[in-house]
Amino acid sequence: MPTYLRNPVEFVRGVGTRLWDDEDNEYLDFLTGISVAQVGHCHPHVVEAVREQAGRLMHVGNLYYTEPGMRLAGRLSEQSLGGKVFLCNSGTEAIECAIKLARRHKPGGDLVVLKGGFHGRTMGALSATPDDTKQAPFAPLVPGFRVASRESPLPVDQGTAAVIIEPIQGESGIHPVQPELLASAREACDANGALLVFDEIQCGMGRTGTLWAWQQLGVRPNLMTVAKGLGGGMPIGACITDPAHADVLRPGDHGSTFAGGPVICAAANAVLDVVEDPAVLRAVAGTGERLAAGLRALGLEVRGLGLMLAFRADDAPSLVRRALLEERLVLNATGPDTVRLLPPLTVSDDEIDDAVRRIGALLA
Repeated sequence: MPTYLRNPVEFVRGVGTRLWDDEDNEYLDFLTGISVAQVGHCHPHVVEAVREQAGRLMHVGNLYYTEPGMRLAGRLSEQSLGGKVFLCNSGTEAIECAIKLARRHKPGGDLVVLKGGFHGRTMGALSATPDDTKQAPFAPLVPGFRVASRESPLPVDQGTAAVIIEPIQGESGIHPVQPELLASAREACDANGALLVFDEIQCGMGRTGTLWAWQQLGVRPNLMTVAKGLGGGMPIGACITDPAHADVLRPGDHGSTFAGGPVICAAANAVLDVVEDPAVLRAVAGTGERLAAGLRALGLEVRGLGLMLAFRADDAPSLVRRALLEERLVLNATGPDTVRLLPPLTVSDDEIDDAVRRIGALLA
């Protein structure tokens, strides 16, 4: 179906920060499948984990335990909020779980979302994404969502079931939410018995220099959603609770045929092995600063945190297409005037400098 505006390139191979097309042209990838190939393309540790698990057990469903899934859920819990984990297949599914959990926690309650947020394309997640261009063709939407701006007090009251926030808004152009708003959201949720949900689907998994973005923002959520970089290229998502809300959902309330399969969870465990290394997280902060500094030296307005950056450019889609076809640099436009950069966490200083040089050539 014509749901994607694809570029005229067919990629056939990837290693680290590099991609090759079907004519063996080499590209520098600073998008990583939109923050998915978090540890680079075909990281050997991830590849070996997938191969080994695929040769042992591929699927049994969620009526039984598997070691990779249980191990992954335990690690995600221990390294985040300390509650329980629902494994799923994507970020939008993780958001759907969070919405259902919030409504089960406070039946009939409204959900407050921020203008500029993006949470997915299934009907519940779409209803939480206040963008008329995305919502209008598919109305009527799921009722019970209220929209707040990033600058105004949040409309949280006793009828609110949850507040859903991306700590750094990704699809609208890499906009960090101010810590003061996050703190006020935490306070309002506590005062009204609502859940604070952080969507870390794009900004999590080490992307900002800590495993989760909220760890450096001073506010702890009740629920968080993760996906994208968690699987290193394999499709997975997760909704994680704090201990107080670990058992809100009951048997039969939610489920998924393929979720948490052993091959996918083996990949995610291998990605975590790499990303949780303090040296890797420290390197993200350094390379992120290097990339931001290089872009600013070109006269660009840069925003973001760690290796989740964007710069303003007139006719960003055209610039991104030229980057692909002329400089063989993979970038992304999130709108008419924003170029997004999401290189793998393992990107080197030399690759950062090379990307900046290529962008400079486009701007010359």
